[in-house]
Amino acid sequence: MPRLNVIVASTRPGRVGRRIGDWFTAAAVRHGGFDEVRLVDLAEVGLPFHDEPHHPSEGNYLHPHTREWSATTAAADAFVFVMPEYNYGFSAPLKNAIDYLYHEWQHKPVGFVSYGMTSGGLRAVQMIKQVVTTLNMMPVNEAVTVFLRQALDEAGELRPDPGREAAADQLLDRLARLAVALAPLRAVPA
Repeated sequence: MPRLNVIVASTRPGRVGRRIGDWFTAAAVRHGGFDEVRLVDLAEVGLPFHDEPHHPSEGNYLHPHTREWSATTAAADAFVFVMPEYNYGFSAPLKNAIDYLYHEWQHKPVGFVSYGMTSGGLRAVQMIKQVVTTLNMMPVNEAVTVFLRQALDEAGELRPDPGREAAADQLLDRLARLAVALAPLRAVPA
């Protein structure tokens, strides 16, 4: 069975992204379609602004943080980006994390759990799809959209939502199927 990395894209102090990432990671484990589900929090990964002197397609990484990020990303067969929308776009830490690598993203499906106030992060998802398809990733149409005003209780915790749970299952179904279907492409050296 494939392995899934759930990547929390916000690094802001006080962010809600980690709570959403924890919820989705638990949903992915319950789903059972992945052999391994790993939560990867970009705030904990702590990548500096892209500081490698060589082009990522060369795979010649000089810094330990890049080699560790490469190993974490290469080990996954599928990804879910838990991502906010900032000013109609995706977060700079997510773009930075993507740009560090090249081959490690190739021929892997990616899903989106987006969140925000007005649009639920949908505009950011549309923007990031251009980035991931350039890396030969396969974005899935199934998604989880979290409208924060309705989703959070007074304490800032996620309210139970059967619709959100169903959307997560649909996203995970599609990701698991595509991770297996794309595996032969990942087996061929680029």
